[in-house]
Amino acid sequence: MRSQRSVSRILLAVVVAALTAVPLLVAPGPGTSDAALSGALGAKWTRTHDGPQKYSGYSVTPDVPIRMSDGTVLKGNLIRPTGKSGKPTSKKLPVIVNMTPYTKMVSALAAEVVNYPVLVPQLIDLLNGINVRGTVISGYNELVGALKGGLVQTFAYDPQLVKSGYNMLVVDVRGTGFSQGTWQVFGDRERKDTVEVVDWAAKQRWSNGKVGMAGVSYSAINQLQASSDAPGALGATFPVVPGADLVRDVIAPGGGLGFGFLAPWLAAVNSLKLIPNLASMLNGTFDWRWLADRVKDPLTYFDVLIQAITTRDVKDVHGTTRQMLIDSSRRRQSMYTDLSKVTTPTFTIGGWNDLFTFSEARMLSKLTSLPDAKKKLIMDDGYHITSSSNFGSPGHPPRIDVLARAWYDKWLKGIDNGIEKYAPATLASEPTGNFLQGDTFPLPGYTYQRQYLSGTPSGTVHTPVGGDGSLGRSAPARKAVREVKPGLSTLCGRDNAQSTIGITAFFDFCGKDSRITEVAAQTFTGKPAAKLTRISGTPVVHLRQRVQASDGYWHATVNVVSPDGRSQVVSMGQLMVSLRDVDKTKSGYAPNGDLTDPYLYLSLDHYRPVKPGQILNVDIPMSATQAALKPGDRLRVDIYSFNFSKALPLGPGLWSSQLRPQYIHIDPKNPSWVNVPLSRPLR
Repeated sequence: MRSQRSVSRILLAVVVAALTAVPLLVAPGPGTSDAALSGALGAKWTRTHDGPQKYSGYSVTPDVPIRMSDGTVLKGNLIRPTGKSGKPTSKKLPVIVNMTPYTKMVSALAAEVVNYPVLVPQLIDLLNGINVRGTVISGYNELVGALKGGLVQTFAYDPQLVKSGYNMLVVDVRGTGFSQGTWQVFGDRERKDTVEVVDWAAKQRWSNGKVGMAGVSYSAINQLQASSDAPGALGATFPVVPGADLVRDVIAPGGGLGFGFLAPWLAAVNSLKLIPNLASMLNGTFDWRWLADRVKDPLTYFDVLIQAITTRDVKDVHGTTRQMLIDSSRRRQSMYTDLSKVTTPTFTIGGWNDLFTFSEARMLSKLTSLPDAKKKLIMDDGYHITSSSNFGSPGHPPRIDVLARAWYDKWLKGIDNGIEKYAPATLASEPTGNFLQGDTFPLPGYTYQRQYLSGTPSGTVHTPVGGDGSLGRSAPARKAVREVKPGLSTLCGRDNAQSTIGITAFFDFCGKDSRITEVAAQTFTGKPAAKLTRISGTPVVHLRQRVQASDGYWHATVNVVSPDGRSQVVSMGQLMVSLRDVDKTKSGYAPNGDLTDPYLYLSLDHYRPVKPGQILNVDIPMSATQAALKPGDRLRVDIYSFNFSKALPLGPGLWSSQLRPQYIHIDPKNPSWVNVPLSRPLR
């Protein structure tokens, strides 16, 4: 049963949850809504969530053993609603499952802290009352804004949801927390575990057989996996910042190793999984198999990461590292979720700057077995740990805990609350953050237009850059060669902020302005937009280039430049030259044959080094975006030859290139361009 915590324990929980569960959060910027984001229905859903509930309290049963088919025992916390007597209700209720690698202990602390009745609401109001907008640390207001958006409740468990008549089951993933086994990082056995836990929950005496899933990040990814692996077993899912194609999302985006996220993330999970169950040590029930499993594999996947960086010859890549780089391998396939198999109603929360934006932007188009009423997507312009920031405020969608409650009520309880009428696509428009709504993403009515790179200076750059060029509707008139030197300025850039899950976005000059980053970039800037011009979809950078080694690495961004010179990234991408081959059967094309959505093989089966000095064309896949150029704004493309710490060239490419300068060849007969999906042509 719940018991009163001492003041010291509450303060400790605040610290632990703040440091491990939900670090300071970043939000979309203020803006006016372009659509009825919630209206009367949203207000009704909020009142339903925040008002008095059917049950007065809840109880937590810790470390419930759940035996898997191979004998491994997972541990879960069971949260059930209680009546006035303090005892769990005897009524059978739907179950919401959350599978986490971050230990259910952290989830429990986060839930208790955020729902502490007096201290936390006042603290949140105090933090949000400090206004530093317009300063170099205006990111602070966006960071604390997400504390009201419902993310913490979704990461942990929502007491209001439980008290409304749901059981919650928060389970430590195999090899993490207090569960036995070795951590598989979405391996086949781990995926099977999720399906077995769902089945177990459906059959318990306190369950009515209807099961949904909840959770953020890792706990969102395994929702999609379970929905795909066991169609029909789940009644509803609400994945927040999920991925479905993890290699393209974070492991090797564009063929570069996603070092900036993977290294600290692996360190964090491997550290948390070593925390023992102190209560069991005191009462004599310590699980010695748990200890043996942890000793067996204390640093999961660090050997893979190190080999990916240090191996000089692709022939020497072996073991799991090689399997991850072969698209037909079983290990690689376990990192991919076939969304076409999903028949479970799915409400996704994603972000243009999230780690998994590649997958999130494609959710509506890939969930082909679901009608619009059963699939929803909200894309904000925050980062991974900042999703839903300022949700519930004017011009934003309802809080995600409110939306989740309405979604579960509809599909698990059959309550006619209108959530199925919510727009399928709700999209933050960068760089302002105001929202648009539509039936799909990309929005209809947009046409791809080439904007050609030219060596003619634009005259718009008034800060140090690697070089100033132009963008325009016509191919360049003269040849030119631009040298692109590697640099570390990308440490203070939006791509790096993405890989650090939003932490560096605290500073405006890193998260909202690329002028420092552009010190190492060749920039190409267009003419001012005469009218409001929107972008919806995936830009593509087509580059005629040369490297002085057998491999190279390109990083590109598409920016919106305001009249005051601020350069804000709205799309980003990267490419290893040796892994440039495109799967034509899975790529998108414009009517004129231009690539509009390159789908790279990213497999050693298609590894093709180049001859040093060879001039050839490459297509750099870019992240999807919904953006707008106001009258006077300009479109800009930045080209870099390094992108630390977001990604590093894989070992063979890194050692081969030795980070030498790379070259852009501007040629009227073989032009370079950025292909952009526009609502109206640019000049």
